[in-house]
Amino acid sequence: MQRKDLKILLLQIRDDAIVRKEELESFAKYSKLELEQFTVLNVFDTPNFNEDVLDGYDALYVGGASEANVLEPKRYKFVNDCISLINHAGESGVPTFASCFGFQLAVLAFGGTILSKDEDYEMGSIPITLTNLAEIDPVFKGTSDEFPALSIHRQYAIELPSNLDLLAYTNQCLHSFKLRNKPLWAFQFHPEVDRATVFKRLAIYKDAYTDSEDQFQKVLDSLVETPESHNLMLNFVDRVLL
Repeated sequence: MQRKDLKILLLQIRDDAIVRKEELESFAKYSKLELEQFTVLNVFDTPNFNEDVLDGYDALYVGGASEANVLEPKRYKFVNDCISLINHAGESGVPTFASCFGFQLAVLAFGGTILSKDEDYEMGSIPITLTNLAEIDPVFKGTSDEFPALSIHRQYAIELPSNLDLLAYTNQCLHSFKLRNKPLWAFQFHPEVDRATVFKRLAIYKDAYTDSEDQFQKVLDSLVETPESHNLMLNFVDRVLL
């Protein structure tokens, strides 16, 4: 398989038009793939779908969400179909790279529990710590034991089912795992998002995530570049897909 021949399905959970475009461009940029290699399935446009939407693709990418909550499937009708698709991808061995909301969906897909809180949640640049398993993992191998990443999330996980191998964590929660013996990785942080993008995204969603102009500015001031986080996407393509 050559890089130019890869076909990716992006399961997108974004309602805002600007963020839809930016997220797709970010996934393509840090995977070193062309936009034309992606097909976007946006669940706000297509809330109901089945597993065969994945047929013919070399990998599944799953992005984040600022307008949805995995714990509210009655309100967000697409949640259960997203969970089913990720479960299907994992069990059938379709390579999968899931970030943020995708991480939470994957935890639920394989029998785990997601919690939620409305204050003191992670937002901005955060320090990620790797487990010993990450040292031999194809996506994380060669990454520093600790590195900064970008994350904004109210929902989180503090334990995993036995079929998921923990690869990364912070003081607050778990941040990455691999489905055992399958090419599926999930990240609570955003490997696809860079500092400039978070600036733009926080401006769009600041009322949802910050309580004051002062808090908003403190988050912006804390942001750093996250090159090792971005490299995980390239590792996934180079070491898993190719």
